[in-house]
Amino acid sequence: MAVGYHDYYETLGVPRDASADDIRRAYRKLAREHHPDVNKDPGAEVRFKEVAEAYEVLRDADKRERYDRLGANWRVGEDVSGAQGFRDRGYGDVHVDFGGGTDFSDFFESLFGARPGARGGRRRADPFGGMAMRGGDHEAVLDLTLEEAAAGGHRHITLGDGRGYDIDIPTGVRDGQRIRLAGEGGPGFDGGPSGDLFLRVHIAPHPRFRVEGRDLHVDLPVSPSEAALGARVPVQTLTGTARVRVPAGSSTGRQLRLRGEGMPTSSGAHGDLYAHVQVVVPKKLDERERELYEQLAAASTFDPREERR
Repeated sequence: MAVGYHDYYETLGVPRDASADDIRRAYRKLAREHHPDVNKDPGAEVRFKEVAEAYEVLRDADKRERYDRLGANWRVGEDVSGAQGFRDRGYGDVHVDFGGGTDFSDFFESLFGARPGARGGRRRADPFGGMAMRGGDHEAVLDLTLEEAAAGGHRHITLGDGRGYDIDIPTGVRDGQRIRLAGEGGPGFDGGPSGDLFLRVHIAPHPRFRVEGRDLHVDLPVSPSEAALGARVPVQTLTGTARVRVPAGSSTGRQLRLRGEGMPTSSGAHGDLYAHVQVVVPKKLDERERELYEQLAAASTFDPREERR
């Protein structure tokens, strides 16, 4: 998986003046087409991630404005350094007050750390000579699908500057969570240690599941007869398919809970999956179906508008 730049409008196949609805429709179409569960082509997963990345930027008005203005450098609007997508966390904007009896050398030790040779085997930094200073921390974005985040495991990643790493992704990693690679940040000064590299997890929007904490939500299409009479129907989960009982008399919006089918945690616990009933009627009826629906309409005294009063 690589951190790179793509023309987001071209990725979604929309013009630069596309409306928010046009962008959303294009994303849904392409996400369904290239989702790895549906499309087994080896390049589908990469294409799916590119589509999700483009949608994540263009659906956000602020990000889209920066992208339209800055193009490949749009992240400069977020990161002070603006260097290859990394955020350098050095010692900028430090306010120093030497009042209250603070020793000058104590200040440098607190800021840059002690050096070998003083108390406890380390000596103070010399403010007038070389000072060992820790390198700055860097941050990069690690894009994952929801399935990858749930499963965790070993991955090889390549950053925008060409550096590659083999990393272990925790099971059930959360959106926004950071993975620390010690010593892979900015180089230290005068013998000081290197900073760390933090990979901030970004979970791409999923075409089917919605994430709320450790719980997942999914729409469950059912036919009118299944909703009226009750039925056991299949529902998609992150790892396969389960069957859920739709109670008789269910209407659109009814929520059915599948325990333990949500996002996992590193401890082995799981959230839940909530299936939301969506009653779907056929777009076309054959002669026999139309006849039966007409008979039902003539015989039934049910008035859905009366039920809502």
